[in-house]
This record gives sequence, C-alpha cells and structure tokens, in this order.
Amino acid sequence: MSGTWSSGGNLNTARVMLSGGGSPADAICMGGYNYSITYDDLTVTEEYNGSSWSLGGNMSMGRSAAAGGGSSSNAICMGGSGDTSTDEYNGTSWSSGGDLSISRYAMGGSGNTSNAICMGGYTYDEETEEEANVPYTEEYNGTTWSSGGDLATARYYPASGGNAANAICMGGYADDYSNATEEYNGSSWSSGGNLANARNELAGGGNSSDAICMGGYVSVLSSITETYDGTSWSAGGNLVTARQSLAGGGNSSDAICMGGYASGYSGVTEEYAEASTASVVPAIVFQYRQRWS
Repeated sequence: MSGTWSSGGNLNTARVMLSGGGSPADAICMGGYNYSITYDDLTVTEEYNGSSWSLGGNMSMGRSAAAGGGSSSNAICMGGSGDTSTDEYNGTSWSSGGDLSISRYAMGGSGNTSNAICMGGYTYDEETEEEANVPYTEEYNGTTWSSGGDLATARYYPASGGNAANAICMGGYADDYSNATEEYNGSSWSSGGNLANARNELAGGGNSSDAICMGGYVSVLSSITETYDGTSWSAGGNLVTARQSLAGGGNSSDAICMGGYASGYSGVTEEYAEASTASVVPAIVFQYRQRWS
C-alpha cells in the first residue's frame, strides 16, 4: 500500500546539490550550495532528531554534487566539485578518510565510515576540456577505496542506497533521462526493474531488495515517489513539495528527504511512512456490534 509524505522540521540552511542520508528518526545532511548566501560550496552539516535540525560540525572543505550517507553519528561524504577526498563524521566532527581513485561529481553513493560505495558520476578535464558520464564504482572499507564492478549504464545525478556489499542505483542522466535500475552484489551490477518515471537529480535510499526514490527533474520538477521490492517499482505517495537536487535516505516504508530546488533554494524536509490499516478493522467491528446490541 502506498505511503504518504508529511512535513518535518525545515533545514536551517536551504540549499541544493547537498548530500545526506538516514531516516525520519535520525538523519544528516551536508554541503551543497546556496548562491544567495555565498558563491562558495557549503561546509555546513545539520543533524535531524525526528523533529528538528541542529548544526553539526563543519566539513573541512565545501562540497556540492558530492555523494554521501549514514546517520547523525556515523556519516561519510566523498567527491563532488571535481574532488577525490573523503570526509568521515563521528557525530561531532569530520576527519579525513581515504581518497577516491577517480575525481568526479554528480555521482551516487551511500553507506557510512566503515562500509560505503559510490558509483557513476561526471568527469571534466580542465586541461583537455573533455567531459564524460562514467560507470565507475568504488568501495570503501573504512580506510581506502578500491575498484568495484562498473555500472552497465554510465550516468550522473542518479539516486542510490546501500553499501559495498548490497547497493542500488536508479535513474539519473545517461544519453537522456534514465529509468534504469541496477543492483550491486558486492562485485558486479545487474539489471533490476525499470523506474516507471525516468528522471535525474532525484534522491533515494535502501538497497537491492527494499528501496525508495523521490523527486527529481524531467522537463519539470517532480513530486513522484516510487518504491522497490527487489523486482519492480510501484507508485508511492507524492511529495508535498516537488523538487530536484535534493538529498534523502531510508527505505520503502520509512524515508526522509531534505533540501533541493523548488521555486528557489529549499529547506523543506519531508518524512515518509507506509500507510497502515491497523485502525480500520476495530472501527468496523465496533460499528457491527453497535448495530446488533
């Protein structure tokens, strides 16, 4: 049964191209940009406790269009803005982790400081001015990044979830807006069920057996949510606020998204919960008993 989105506490700093992860009870977001504040990429980190965002420790450098994931006590952020560095968060402050092998931005990625993955993205060589979508996957063991199996469809700005042993990648932009889903088993990617709605700059979370994606862009801002059962995608409840370039995390029954671009830089947070019919049966039974009492 389709779930619904409800409003959570707004971010203190509205932004786009941010990274984040977690759940409605415990989430994190970091980086991004808001040119109405500064033309530099943001270092700002915020932590969510289920109702409101509070400031966490700043990253060592500003990042936008990076990848990341985790929770307010254990998070990771890598790449972005053509960088290879990784930052690890312990709930208070960020420290340097191992460098990616390949500089890129607009990739997918998720996990935490001990087990993470990143995939796809976009590269640009300032000297040659060559640019390309890339299929590369890298896996993190808490210290170093190593090469994993390439995506079948090279793309940038996809949504993703999971870790180095069990991950999912969906949507993004390849030669056009993509509906492709790929599942990772720790060594290689295989095709999963296609999204019903191709789009890029969407957010998501979960893994190869239980995932969610929301928002994005395809000609217009999207409010669409889709949930994955390991085989196929089905329609979830629409976002209250359609937007692109947002961050998110969770799974098909319990998810969160934050920030992005709506009519401007957005600080909106929304929480997703699976619809429940638990209260319906008692109500029917009560009415039935009243009728015959």
